[in-house]
Amino acid sequence: MAEASVNWKNFLEYATLSDLGLRRSNNQDSVKVAMAGDAQQWRTRGHLFMVADGMGAHAAGEMASKMACDLVPHTYQKLTDRPVPEAIHQAVVEANAGIHNRGNANAEFHGMGTTASVMLLLPEGAFVAHVGDSRVYRLRRHELEQLTFDHSLVWEMKAAGQLQGGDLPNFVPKNIITRSLGPHDQVQVDLEGPFPLEEGDTFLLCSDGLSGQVTDEEIGAILGALAPQQAARMLIDLANLRGGPDNITVIVARANRVLPNESVASAPSPTDRPSKLASVHPGIWVSIGVCLLGAVLCGLVGYWLAAIVLVFLGILVGVIALGSETADSAPVANTRISERYGTGPHMTLDCRPTAQSVQSLSDVERKLHEAAREEQWAIDWDQLRTREHAAKTAVAEGDFVEATREYCLAISHMMNDLRKGGSPPPSASVIA
Repeated sequence: MAEASVNWKNFLEYATLSDLGLRRSNNQDSVKVAMAGDAQQWRTRGHLFMVADGMGAHAAGEMASKMACDLVPHTYQKLTDRPVPEAIHQAVVEANAGIHNRGNANAEFHGMGTTASVMLLLPEGAFVAHVGDSRVYRLRRHELEQLTFDHSLVWEMKAAGQLQGGDLPNFVPKNIITRSLGPHDQVQVDLEGPFPLEEGDTFLLCSDGLSGQVTDEEIGAILGALAPQQAARMLIDLANLRGGPDNITVIVARANRVLPNESVASAPSPTDRPSKLASVHPGIWVSIGVCLLGAVLCGLVGYWLAAIVLVFLGILVGVIALGSETADSAPVANTRISERYGTGPHMTLDCRPTAQSVQSLSDVERKLHEAAREEQWAIDWDQLRTREHAAKTAVAEGDFVEATREYCLAISHMMNDLRKGGSPPPSASVIA
């Protein structure tokens, strides 16, 4: 069996987490992972990852995001005759129509909407379809790239040159988005990629409950220091320690290896098919030859009627055989991504951990430690001290990646013990 067939599913490690946050009564975020079912599906459709952040009163936002995460993968997998970019674009457009129609059919859900950020991992790389301000990032070594453009008032104004500098004026609201699925009968979908894969590439899909509370520098440092499950947990913990004002949803996916070239080359292509004549079964040629030889012999002895019948029979066998082979070998739609889409990445940042970034995490850990002492939370203090000692040792040795890892694990250790013990989460003032 080819190596690509063995490794198509196991080259990837991923984790998903969705959290209510500290100020919301219901979770309007939705998340979806649809892994390819076999090697052929991996080559032609890939693995699908999706985050949606719903908007609307009552349960409308929750319904909108759930509909998006149900409809997009379902429609995409049905469109097997379309190229990947066309299929995922159509899937998002149809999801918009479904959410829009549901909203118009019930006054309680009128105007409901959701963001939608979809990433496909294929042999060609990562391909993204995007509407709204949920984000898709890629970390390559210590460089963090935002692959999506925020469809928000702030980003649109910056792109139009209407905002200068890093400081945002008070009169510009930060939470207004300019595109979403559902409120309108038409939607514009951004397509980005493909972004070729390298070993170690780590991808993050997240709702703005994360990106609004955790900086890009922190995101990159955490993704680079921790395994996907640990990173997902730490990112949500940090957002909650900053106040958790919104639902928080993350998907972290890491390519632990890159598949060999045959994972792409083995995908079927119309130009790879044998000619119709070459693909005809040899037994068919024998049957046609017997008919024609019999016709010649009958003609030589004067049995003209039998000769005509045999000639006709040979022709009929040939026509049927060629017709059957034509049907069986009809060209398969080329599902490859044959061109580059979009203008991403839309942000690139060096997130190599530094003494300053480690000190920031150390401050968070120390304040949480002090709060745990004062509030007498049920914490495994021995394990915590082990983490703290390992972090300080790494700082002394100048290993800021390892120090980042140990401080993150110390923070998540305390937060996890709080959850297990039933203690209320610490307020933002604890680490302010």
